[in-house]
Amino acid sequence: MQRWQSAGFGLYIHWPFCQSKCPYCDFNSHVTAQIDQDVWREAYLSELRRYAEETPNRVLSSIFFGGGTPSLMPPATVAAIIDEATRLWTPANDIEITLEANPTSVEIGRFRDFRMAGVNRVSVGIQALNDIDLRRLGRLHDSSEARAAISVSQTVFDRTSFDLIYARQDQSLSAWEAELREALSLAGDHLSLYQLTIEPGTAFGARFDRGLLPGLPDEDLAVDMYEITQALCDASNMSAYEISNHAKPGEESRHNMIYWRCGDYVGIGPGAHGRLTDESGRRISTNSPAMPTEWLKAVQSCTHLKPEALSADDQATELLIMGLRVNAGADLMEYERIAGEPLPALRISNLSNQGLVDVSGGRIKTTPAGRLVLNWILKQLLVG
Repeated sequence: MQRWQSAGFGLYIHWPFCQSKCPYCDFNSHVTAQIDQDVWREAYLSELRRYAEETPNRVLSSIFFGGGTPSLMPPATVAAIIDEATRLWTPANDIEITLEANPTSVEIGRFRDFRMAGVNRVSVGIQALNDIDLRRLGRLHDSSEARAAISVSQTVFDRTSFDLIYARQDQSLSAWEAELREALSLAGDHLSLYQLTIEPGTAFGARFDRGLLPGLPDEDLAVDMYEITQALCDASNMSAYEISNHAKPGEESRHNMIYWRCGDYVGIGPGAHGRLTDESGRRISTNSPAMPTEWLKAVQSCTHLKPEALSADDQATELLIMGLRVNAGADLMEYERIAGEPLPALRISNLSNQGLVDVSGGRIKTTPAGRLVLNWILKQLLVG
């Protein structure tokens, strides 16, 4: 059985354009004044056809439009991509088609058009529920638009999610608790809750390096915020199924679960990458030029980046990194099959004795305490 048959096969579409660049964002996103929509639509369709030739006889479990800001895409382009993808591959009966959106009034006005295009799940980038913090985060919407977007999305789409960022500047534990309680009262079936991280190469990163980003929480406060997040979400039947993602039972993001289960997925668009299993069973990584103009030129001239075969060590490491992020954990026998040797039993035992991992049913899982130090755990398990 190939990996996609057990873990799923998905399609990721990266739309790289935004109205503005948020100061915390390290995603591949760009602000541009002019976009030739016809040219871009044809480029995406051309890439779909190319990848379909390389992945025949697949059942498509999910399509995810990410970015950037894909809710700035013309609904006709979204419809054309969905129609072509479901023509080229056999769509699952319950195919999940997600589009990320910002809650500006312009984008809210397109929700029904996206639903008509075939989108059945939306993920809205709320990020905060008060105007002061929204301005600090560089967002273009205000809190009233945020609440309106949540309400409209739940009216239009079968399944919805929205994002919040916590551990923000000058945010107290009580303020985050109050905001999260409101978010849970507004939420549908899924929430993504991320601690603010200061990434190199971002505007926040540059400010932080110059000492111009005051009021960030210390480590103890950040841990308290994480722990109260888990407690409140658990009490609302919205437990974490992955470090930053919470859902009611059965409402997990199917597309993201393909990543975390190390399934196969095609990545199309500037900077998009993919993981595919070829007909010989070889696991390969696909990549794309990050700059929009370079990607478009590569597609039009058929000068694509060459796929890379993943080594056994790379595959085993990826299996562990992804598996330990989710409740289900990583399959120890699968790790040993790929790596050619088991994870070190003594190191697992030491981590278990510290209450950081559980081992049961042939799987290794992080405990709630372990999720706080996941990177450290991975170093203990993987560093020779």
